[in-house]
Amino acid sequence: MRFLHTADWHLGHHLCDKDREEEHSRFLDFLLHTIHEQAIDGLIIAGDIFDNANPPNASLRMYYNFLKSLTQSPCKHTVIIGGNHDSVSTLNAPRALLQSFNISVIGGATENINDEIIELKNEEDNVQAVVCAVPFLRDRDIRNAVAGELYEEREKRIKEGLANHYANIAKIAQKNRPAGCPLIATGHLYAAGARRSDSEKDIHIGNLGQIAATAFPQAFDYVALGHLHRPQKVGGEERIRYSGSPIPLSFSEIDDKKQILLVEFEGEKLQNVIPIDVPIARRLRRFKGSIAQVQAELELFENGTEALQCWAEVQLELEKFTPDADEQVRRFAEDKNLQILKVSATYTSSAASLAEQVDSADLSELNVSDVFSRRCESQNLDDADEKEMTRLFQELLSDMEEEKTR
Repeated sequence: MRFLHTADWHLGHHLCDKDREEEHSRFLDFLLHTIHEQAIDGLIIAGDIFDNANPPNASLRMYYNFLKSLTQSPCKHTVIIGGNHDSVSTLNAPRALLQSFNISVIGGATENINDEIIELKNEEDNVQAVVCAVPFLRDRDIRNAVAGELYEEREKRIKEGLANHYANIAKIAQKNRPAGCPLIATGHLYAAGARRSDSEKDIHIGNLGQIAATAFPQAFDYVALGHLHRPQKVGGEERIRYSGSPIPLSFSEIDDKKQILLVEFEGEKLQNVIPIDVPIARRLRRFKGSIAQVQAELELFENGTEALQCWAEVQLELEKFTPDADEQVRRFAEDKNLQILKVSATYTSSAASLAEQVDSADLSELNVSDVFSRRCESQNLDDADEKEMTRLFQELLSDMEEEKTR
């Protein structure tokens, strides 16, 4: 059996207020082409199909058009799980209809864990593989809140809840799977030791939900993960993988290769995991240094063979406040196939006055946690108070996020 593992599409995503629709459209065309070219049997999408709980109509249309195209492809089975950005109800709404096309959707944790176990059958009704389709597990799905519990106690309960869910579902699935069939698990979480970028939201408070590779039972022949946008193994294990996002979602991902993973089984034995690079439709660049250094780099810039205009971030290092720095930098790029989306500045001179060291970031560049952190800094709280305030804020924020994605 051969299937593709992908995740973290984030349809509807914006980078500095610029929509990514063209890039996503090109990725989905590439994915569909790969399914035909490689005669793929199955597809797993490990969460964060959409960028937020209320995706725009254009993103929904793109998603459904892709699923429609899948029905006319060699792909016989598709398994889709919800991520922390996805609305459970939005994903689950067409579930019964999609099931008739062998597209299984698990938008959120189910009341009966058996409903997360999906058998993939061939035309003769023989089971080819069993998938434990575990979606993003919210706090309420894996632990019972205890009034007054300490941070360390909550951390322990969340980790235990995640590990227990995987242990229980593995035990049930292993008991019933036919001999010679691979057992595949999914997940949308933050595994301990994995490398993150700037664009992933914390899933649990302060990433309490980090679990080790050992939390995934050996019964699983492959674990298809989502949430982190960099493709990587977990704990050095070939069988536990993040596919990463198909397009860069922040300037911190400019050096990351974007991939989908081709996973091959011979019976229940994992034979190969082959990364397939996603073609770059739009390059992201970061220019850093003094105004003169940035000018020199911009003069040498060529966009290459990418189909779409390059987007850039400029990080200036200045000795003193320069009112027209932003304007100067943008002027250097006027004759280039490049658009500067963001200019920020840091000051290297200790002589620069506080008034000169203006914060070049505006609210559109900050997330709510950044704003709260800056507010705490302005209050000159001691370390213990700031840590406690931040913990409480993150807890409230997590509750709000869970409410939005019901």
